[in-house]
Amino acid sequence: MRYFFIEPSKIFGSTSIITGSDARHIKTVLRLKPGDKIGLYDGRGFEYRAEIIAFSPESINVSITDSFPSTGESPVQIVIAQAFLKEKKMDGLVRQLTELGITKWIPFFAERSVSRPDKKQISARSQRWKKIAKEALKQCKRGRMIEIGETVSFEEMLDLGASFDFKIVFWENEFKSGNSQLPKPDRQIKTIFAVLGPEGGLTSREIESARNRGFVTAALGPRILRAQTATLAASVLLQYIFGDMGQNKS
Repeated sequence: MRYFFIEPSKIFGSTSIITGSDARHIKTVLRLKPGDKIGLYDGRGFEYRAEIIAFSPESINVSITDSFPSTGESPVQIVIAQAFLKEKKMDGLVRQLTELGITKWIPFFAERSVSRPDKKQISARSQRWKKIAKEALKQCKRGRMIEIGETVSFEEMLDLGASFDFKIVFWENEFKSGNSQLPKPDRQIKTIFAVLGPEGGLTSREIESARNRGFVTAALGPRILRAQTATLAASVLLQYIFGDMGQNKS
């Protein structure tokens, strides 16, 4: 069964309308017909079973036959705060973090961030990231869209983590293994805020500021990882220990 993203505003009880590129793809590429079954995701945690009813020049009318909470969401909410990286590395991370079940992604400017786009550029990139996240949502059959946070300063980013059950900064100069700084899996942890630095790493001043706000620090093993690799490794580690990627996880 093929799956497509649907805006919640385009769901009208037991019917819905598919428009835009998805409608064109269904018509001209997949060549689906009235009566064919498809799946829908609304990006807010629900998925739907639907049947194509009819085609119009710019849209497709479908009948919703069933709706239920998505089974593709992690039981723990993980927010990744990512220092700005160079070029298009951030684009790839949005796609991969969507696949890994991350709840929210917050870009921030660190002292060593080389890439520093202006407000206009950030707005354009944010729209691009949301588009990438929507496409990744369909690919990985996840029910909820990753939330793209506003770009903030380092100190503003730390403030956003204040209410989380567990707050951690992954830092290459912390020579303990990541697991040594993580709490026991049986501790009731439902919200996690994790910080990853730019290509040049976070400064000692930034680490001190984070520790003063209640963040713990940990490394991701003895090797120095590229910035985007570190973000993915941290996400997998947290999902394995606290989320739905580990053994005996439901």
